[in-house]
Amino acid sequence: MFAVGRAGTGTVGGRGARATGVTHMWLDIGIAALLIFTVYAFIELAGFRTRYLTHRTTRRAEDLYDQYADSPRKQHRYAQEHGGSWHEGSAGDPPGSSR
Repeated sequence: MFAVGRAGTGTVGGRGARATGVTHMWLDIGIAALLIFTVYAFIELAGFRTRYLTHRTTRRAEDLYDQYADSPRKQHRYAQEHGGSWHEGSAGDPPGSSR
């Protein structure tokens, strides 16, 4: 911050100090703008992901159950081991329905 003059005395201020101050000011403004843009981009991205992941769909868990369910034998054995009852039918059937 001290500039050495011709006579060897330190001077404060002057054209060099002003240029350094202006450079630092623009650097501070650039960093602040980058921070604001980053926060804005994160909010937009999070909003997009939220909208994308929560959109309406025709698929239901009951429709997908047959693709990922255990075999009927394995379901029956699990129900017996845990004291429950088991009947063969679709997972989406209401209790007591004859499908």
